[in-house]
Amino acid sequence: MARVDLVMPKMGESIIEATILKWNKKVGDKVTQDETILEVATDKVDSEIPSPADGIITEILYPETAVVAVGQVIAIIATEGEAVSDKPETPVASTVSEKVVATPAVEISVAEGVKESVPVRSGDKFYSPLVRNIAKEEQISQAELDAIAGSGAEGRVTKKDVLQYISQRQSTSPAAQPSFTTPTPASPSVAATSSGGNVEIIEMDRMRKLIADHMVMSKQTSPHVTSFVESDVTNMVIWREKNKEAFQKKYSEKITFTPIFIDAVVKAIRDYPMVNISLEGTRILVKKQINIGMAAALPSGNLIVPVIKNADSLNLAGLSRAVNDLAHRARQNKLKPEEIQDGTFTITNVGTFGNVMGTPIINQPQVAILATGTIKKKPAVLETAEGDVIAIRHMMYLSLSYDHRIVDGSLGGSFLKRISDYLEAFKGENF
Repeated sequence: MARVDLVMPKMGESIIEATILKWNKKVGDKVTQDETILEVATDKVDSEIPSPADGIITEILYPETAVVAVGQVIAIIATEGEAVSDKPETPVASTVSEKVVATPAVEISVAEGVKESVPVRSGDKFYSPLVRNIAKEEQISQAELDAIAGSGAEGRVTKKDVLQYISQRQSTSPAAQPSFTTPTPASPSVAATSSGGNVEIIEMDRMRKLIADHMVMSKQTSPHVTSFVESDVTNMVIWREKNKEAFQKKYSEKITFTPIFIDAVVKAIRDYPMVNISLEGTRILVKKQINIGMAAALPSGNLIVPVIKNADSLNLAGLSRAVNDLAHRARQNKLKPEEIQDGTFTITNVGTFGNVMGTPIINQPQVAILATGTIKKKPAVLETAEGDVIAIRHMMYLSLSYDHRIVDGSLGGSFLKRISDYLEAFKGENF
């Protein structure tokens, strides 16, 4: 009785298009809800797209190998009572009554460095952007790639096939370097195009171009202001050192500083809810959920921002569990698309790299981002009942970049100071 549009879903914050690898159904085929209709690939994701409803496929609007923008209608499903169209399986305009975005079943790939935006054929073999990326990251020649036996449909080489080949190649070559080594965020994956004299020319890969565009867009959209505060986190450091073993024994989770930072941010957002917002033109959207994004390094050296949803509903143990789980699955490339979306505030730990402070760029459409610096022992003046004394304390800088269109210096500065106050007053549970 109704027509349902199958829409190319969004599979990550930076994903703007996907390539159709294979249609598992054709026009006239019956489908049931959640049955796989097609397979798609992006430079970060291989995904199976399920049917959002029971019905019959009446139109397929894009052929295999087509690159389709996120949000575009790719097929039309007629529910009970609709007639099947005789239109060809090519892009056409259509009139629909209902639009449904499919939820993909995905696996995030380790190959974050994007090199290809369209699928590639070599001879009779088809290679998705994902496979091409991994091959370039691991310096697999075209001849080697063509020689890999594919386990996918019609002999297609999958990510699993490539990774298995890499593993076998490393085990037989003593000089081979281990794949996916320690991240080097300062050195994004790039492809050299030419060199001469004392200059090497390097072409940006597509992911780096997307990141660049996103950063420029953020700076052009939001007038950035960054405030700084120095925080005495001695109590926090001593508590963690004293209780980390007992904490892990009780909750079966390691306790890092990150969940403590998140806990302080959540409390400060409760006090200053106008930081947990976004803007649409002149409309202020105040978010009722507190969803905290945390930057995590991927094995490729790139960063991804998994999001802890409803962080305000979690205690320290719950935050630790969420942080550890998301960080672990980020390193294992097993995050789901919905786990890197809908953040309302972001934290980035520049102290991981030994930096004392930073001026982070806002993750649009959010209006603020916190950078936590490295914790160092420093002499500090303490006020006591007997007078001022100098003591060795654990000190760190916090820096908050915020959108000065809506967050002024008073709000931004007060919010940042409140985070510092919560960290300095941290006591935690005693075991």
